[in-house]
Amino acid sequence: MWIMLSDCFLSIVDKDCGPDELLVRARRQGDIQRVFPDAEVIEDNRRDYLFRAVVPRFDVAMAIGLAAMKIDYYNFKDSVADHDLHHAYMQVWLNMVELQPSPPYGSKVVPARAFLEGL
Repeated sequence: MWIMLSDCFLSIVDKDCGPDELLVRARRQGDIQRVFPDAEVIEDNRRDYLFRAVVPRFDVAMAIGLAAMKIDYYNFKDSVADHDLHHAYMQVWLNMVELQPSPPYGSKVVPARAFLEGL
């Protein structure tokens, strides 16, 4: 599961952990701690995701639910203050647009590369 929050990106999987735990992974230092401040984060450059922590499943479920309860924005992309994270999320958004059967905003087509260059 990919979790894209306004201040961090997490990948959460059932790998290398016990049955009551999940592996929380991140590409950027500090992202895991933003959601799980007590997690023991390990840095391993031999893995796909540089940062990882084993977290109890219940804690993951509670943290994701709490994040949903705290939503106070009307546009997710505009809630992302970090420029690099915003840019990465825009690339994901543009790729996901290609899955949509018709372009967003009705007939108005936003050229993906031109849109990104304007950021």
